[in-house]
Amino acid sequence: MNERIAVITRETTETKIECRVNLDGSGRADIQTGIGFYDHLLTALARHSRIDLTLSCSGDLPVDDHHTVEDCALAIGRAIDQALGERRGITRFGWALAPLDEALARVAVDLSGRPFAAIALHLKRDAIGALACENIAHALQSLAFAARMTLHVEILSGENDHHKAEAAFKALALSLRQAIRQDDTNDIASTKGTLT
Repeated sequence: MNERIAVITRETTETKIECRVNLDGSGRADIQTGIGFYDHLLTALARHSRIDLTLSCSGDLPVDDHHTVEDCALAIGRAIDQALGERRGITRFGWALAPLDEALARVAVDLSGRPFAAIALHLKRDAIGALACENIAHALQSLAFAARMTLHVEILSGENDHHKAEAAFKALALSLRQAIRQDDTNDIASTKGTLT
C-alpha cells in the first residue's frame, strides 16, 4: 500500500500556509491558524477522521478572518486530493450522523472527483469567538471544492451554534473516515473507470 501523505504550501499576499495530511494516520493534529475556534473545529476533523493534520497559517487577521479560513480550507482540500492520488481502492462514499448535546448534524460525502457543496448549518450568531459564522460554511465549501468531493452538510436540530458547528465537523470527519477507507481490490469505485 502506498503512503497517502501530501504536503501543501500556499502563499499569497494574504496568507502563508504549510499543510501536511496523512490519510492513514491516527488523528493527530497540530493546528495553528490564529483563530481559536477554527483550530478547535479542524482538530475535531482530524481526530475523528483519523487523518493526521498539521497546519500552520500566518494570515491577515487584522483585516478579518475570511482569507485565513478560506485559504486553510483550500490547502487542506488540496492535500486530501493529492494524498488520494487516483483514488484506487477507496470506499468513495461516506455518511454520518453526529450529535453534540442538543445538536445533530448529518453529512454525506462522495469522493467522486466532482466538486459540489450543499451546506445548511442554520447558525444564528454572527461569530463564535473570532470566527465569523458565515465563514464556517465557506470553509466547508472551499474544502469540498479543493478536495474535489461532493459534500452535503445539514444541521437537523440544535440551539447552540458552537454545538452545531462542531457536530458538523465531527460528522464530516466520520464521513471522510469511511470514504477514504481502502480495501484490497485496487479498483476504481466508478462505472466510468475514473474518479478524476
